Amino acid sequence: MEQSTAKSSNNPSISIGRRVYGVLSGFGLAVILLLLMGLLTWFATLEQIDSGLHATLRKYFSWKALVVIPEIRGKIVPLPLPGGYWTGALLVLNMILGGIVRARKGWKHVGNLIAHFGIILMLIAGGLAHHFEVRGNMAIEPGKSNDVAEDYFEHVVEISEVDELDQVSKIHVIRGEHVMDLRNKSRIIRLPNLPFDLELAGYLLNAKPVHHREHAAKNGERVIDGYYLWEDKPEVEAERNTGGCYARAVDRDGNKSDPFILSALSFYHYTFEHEGKVYFFNMRKRLWPMPFELRLDEFRAEFHPGTKRPAEFVSEVTKIESDIESEITIQMNEPLRYDGLTFYQASYGPQGAGPDQELFTVLEVVSNPADRWPEYSLYIVTFGMLIAFVTKLVQFLVGQSRKRSL
Repeated sequence: MEQSTAKSSNNPSISIGRRVYGVLSGFGLAVILLLLMGLLTWFATLEQIDSGLHATLRKYFSWKALVVIPEIRGKIVPLPLPGGYWTGALLVLNMILGGIVRARKGWKHVGNLIAHFGIILMLIAGGLAHHFEVRGNMAIEPGKSNDVAEDYFEHVVEISEVDELDQVSKIHVIRGEHVMDLRNKSRIIRLPNLPFDLELAGYLLNAKPVHHREHAAKNGERVIDGYYLWEDKPEVEAERNTGGCYARAVDRDGNKSDPFILSALSFYHYTFEHEGKVYFFNMRKRLWPMPFELRLDEFRAEFHPGTKRPAEFVSEVTKIESDIESEITIQMNEPLRYDGLTFYQASYGPQGAGPDQELFTVLEVVSNPADRWPEYSLYIVTFGMLIAFVTKLVQFLVGQSRKRSL
């Protein structure tokens, strides 16, 4: 015992490492993390009523959120909580170390190991969806086709080159990651394929261009040709936000054009002429090309009697890919899954349509590399729990048999 004690004191790093491993793999940490996840989910559920689902998910479960301060009905709850993303990541580590590596092995514990693996798979699926999932919508009118979806949240700037026949020959897209963080700053976007660059500034998540005589600028807004960007509070349904920003073209000598406004609510593009060539500038939600076309053959909408609450939406579509046509039915809870994309029956239009007005379908398009992983994880957890139950039952029956034989 003395030699063992001396050896341990001479190697304190081993002792510290084992203690850290014990904490990270311990059942106590698992309980704390699960309680924190429960609190985060509860507060997020309450807050999303006023703030909207997208904004709340970003606040509570984004990888950028290290600490979260809950806010219910406009009142701050003085209870700082760790961000849900990192709480979940630590829970994954805890379950790998404690539920897989450190757990007892053998046929008696196979069920528990399988169940833990299923839970880990579900948590990892949530992380992959957070980083790589893309969502948008595709509207299709009866008898017409569509092969692009519109992103729900990402505003982009499009620069279109116009040829001698006044036709758009090429479109350059500046992605939202270069635009949507410019609320209080400016940035020059380098455009090596064009004879000028573009300076963007003052991006607002939800705004519209208004004339200063309609709404006087009160907060030092930048007025251009009588117009400025009037900011509204973000929509609860984040996909309804309409972004806007200020822009100027910058030529290779550093000379800047007159400023102009880009807005997702503008009916017309901004026309810019440089060295005898015409360019169109526009801001809009990002268009997302699909690998095939969908043609709407028939759309049926049924509502609960006397209400506008949907009872059933059904879209009869034809998928057209490389001149090959396939007839498919998309309805509520029965999406189309193909080539890594999922098409859900989401809504219809136009809103407030009369009884004789023709309706069009609105499909939600989702790209998620871990789309089916939560479903698979449930199967795995159920299978693991079933094995664990059967194992315990066999142990009990064998034990009872041995008692009778004594």
